[in-house]
Amino acid sequence: MDFSYALTPFLAWLVAGVSKFIINSIKAKQLAFGLIGYGGLPSNHSAIVSSMAALIVLKEGIGHPAFGVAITLAFIVMLDANSLRRQVGKHAVAINKLVAGVADHQALRERMGHTRLEIAAGIAVGIAVAAAVNTILT
Repeated sequence: MDFSYALTPFLAWLVAGVSKFIINSIKAKQLAFGLIGYGGLPSNHSAIVSSMAALIVLKEGIGHPAFGVAITLAFIVMLDANSLRRQVGKHAVAINKLVAGVADHQALRERMGHTRLEIAAGIAVGIAVAAAVNTILT
């Protein structure tokens, strides 16, 4: 059984998450546990889906039907990260401003979605992880 198809997205998630934590900690000049979540550089979601698409290309070739499915899923995830979830974050900012004086209001998470740079970094992480897994396990 080829477990690289299960291992690769997990490793991409792990590498992107650790990278994001380190980058956020350097920016904040303290351990950035509070900044873990949706958004930031690199995009975990983009790393996960691009790692699978890249692994399929490396193992099966670009003409394999599974690559078509993987790249379609990757585009959906990345478009969602860049548009819908970013808009949700903008709405959260506006709502938090509107209800700032309400005593029992719990602030909504404002950091949602990704910029194109964050998505591109996620893609780079995903491809690098897929290439590493493919090289090591082949």
